[in-house]
Amino acid sequence: MAGKSKEPLMVKGKRLDGRKPAELRKITAEVGVIEKAVGSAKFTMGETVAVASVYGPMEVHPRHKEKPDRAILKVNYAMLPFSTSDRCRPGPSRRSKEISKVISESLEASLLLHKYPARMFEIDVVILNANAGTRTAAINAASLACADAGIEMRDLVCSVAAGKAEDTVLLDLFQPEDNYGQADLPMAVLPNLGEISLIQMDGDLSLKEFDEGFDMILESAKELYEIQKKALMERKNE
Repeated sequence: MAGKSKEPLMVKGKRLDGRKPAELRKITAEVGVIEKAVGSAKFTMGETVAVASVYGPMEVHPRHKEKPDRAILKVNYAMLPFSTSDRCRPGPSRRSKEISKVISESLEASLLLHKYPARMFEIDVVILNANAGTRTAAINAASLACADAGIEMRDLVCSVAAGKAEDTVLLDLFQPEDNYGQADLPMAVLPNLGEISLIQMDGDLSLKEFDEGFDMILESAKELYEIQKKALMERKNE
């Protein structure tokens, strides 16, 4: 969010990409995309593309981090240098470390890590192309990859953000809205359980606007769940 756009972000009730305020971008999901991984998935939200791979269960290194009653989850989030118009420096950044932590915490609400004591799972998430919503796409990809790996889960984890631009609450922001919008509200939801594993907010929303965005996210999580489920079923039937 960086000031006001010189061009309008809404025209006659429609967004610049033609969507209605409560409409998701085009979503695609595919599992089993990395042969050497135990589980893997590719998830796209509009032009944002995330690929996740899961390895484990494995021994914990270093051993002093081992937990006798549960597995630990190590998440590595990265953006490829060419994924955005602003060239990314190689190596972990402060932002990539923060998003790695966000992904881990979002997944831990669903993963039955106590079923794998003294073990470790490693999840690598790479953004191949970025057009806003990278953390939510990453969470969706990681959720699918964990399911593909056969890790026991309470529910799939579905993630999307709401936000505000030109005083209108919007679902699933794309780049111009993310750049010039007034607020961003990413969430992760366990749809079947009715639980929330992530909620963050940047910017200003009134209570009414927050409730509107919150409801948009909960409703769209059902759609994201069906997309994830379909990808897993197609993989099973191969």
